[in-house]
Amino acid sequence: MENLKDLFLKHLGQTTRSPIGIEVDHALGSKIYSPDGKDYFDLLSGFSVNNIGHSHPAVIKAIKEQADKYLHTMVYGELVQSPQVLYARLLSGVLPDPLSKVFFVNSGAEAVEGALKLAKRATGRTELVTFRNAYHGSTHGALSMMGSERYKTHFRPLLPDVRIIDFNSFEQLGQISRKTAAVLAEPIQAEAGIIEPEDGFMKALRDRCSETGAMLIFDEIQTGFGRTGKLFAMEHFDVVPDILALAKALGGGMPLGAFIASQELMDTLILEPEMGHLTTFGGHPVCCAAGMAALNVILEEKLHEKAENKGRKFLSLIDHPCVLEKRGRGLFLALRLKSAGYNMRVFKAAASHGFISDLFLFNDDSLRIAPPLTITEEEIGELSLRILKALDNCCLPT
Repeated sequence: MENLKDLFLKHLGQTTRSPIGIEVDHALGSKIYSPDGKDYFDLLSGFSVNNIGHSHPAVIKAIKEQADKYLHTMVYGELVQSPQVLYARLLSGVLPDPLSKVFFVNSGAEAVEGALKLAKRATGRTELVTFRNAYHGSTHGALSMMGSERYKTHFRPLLPDVRIIDFNSFEQLGQISRKTAAVLAEPIQAEAGIIEPEDGFMKALRDRCSETGAMLIFDEIQTGFGRTGKLFAMEHFDVVPDILALAKALGGGMPLGAFIASQELMDTLILEPEMGHLTTFGGHPVCCAAGMAALNVILEEKLHEKAENKGRKFLSLIDHPCVLEKRGRGLFLALRLKSAGYNMRVFKAAASHGFISDLFLFNDDSLRIAPPLTITEEEIGELSLRILKALDNCCLPT
């Protein structure tokens, strides 16, 4: 009989020619375990999904309790379902005004798609502005806003009227005009390698959008829910967008996305035409119950506040001649190594040293560090030793 990895390669669509390929038996806290009992520190958190760690008891309890009541009942927006309503209220309570009305969808890409539609509907404009080395998803509209031609060229034609400008270029903000429907931005660029905005850049972006009437959309799909040391990364820069896109940690380990705006702005989707945006499974009651439980854990345990110190402790323990730069905030970090070749060797050897990481799409010399926010001080020490050993073994002259 074929083993499970062979069946994985045979029957599942692949995203790369060489997937990590670790078979998962179970996952708990900051680690993933294989059937042979080996443990791996998860430096990805499912790409910022499992911010409160794997299999958190509060989330498992919420899932089981909701599953006993009902699963999917009706397309989104027609029936009053308490997990959706209560979670939307909780979200609006932790977000700044005027972000008060939540439209639940299934994923980050869908949140971006909905946000772009909302901006076009509200402004009556067509031009969309994005940033070089931005990543916002792989569906056609979200892919159109990707800031790299490499991943777009074979799927054209995509959305027309998309303009790409450089992140942190104050001068290029002048290209945002009264023809612009929306500017889509990550408060901290993720796949570019954890790139922060320069002082004043986010405020300048907010001001330019306000001047021209363009909608400012923040993609906090990776940066939200405590990842950067604040509940949302926009808090670092004291800037509020017109529309906020969320996903990943939003569902507490279950698939869930949302775009959020003011009531006045969101209500434009129910006019001319009515049902201007639809989803069948968006806001699935089990996913909303799980996400609400996860956010309550973050708030009650103040994990967003603790992430800053944990990140600093981790970086203080990583002192190695092959590490040229340490970037990021909270537990949203990158280690720039001596070369892309060194980084690839560390990535390929990571599992043999007891941790799982992955490459950035648009930065090939940096190692991604984003463990669950629940990682303990003791685990940070253990993890740093595993990484240092990998660096010792891989970062040698070729």
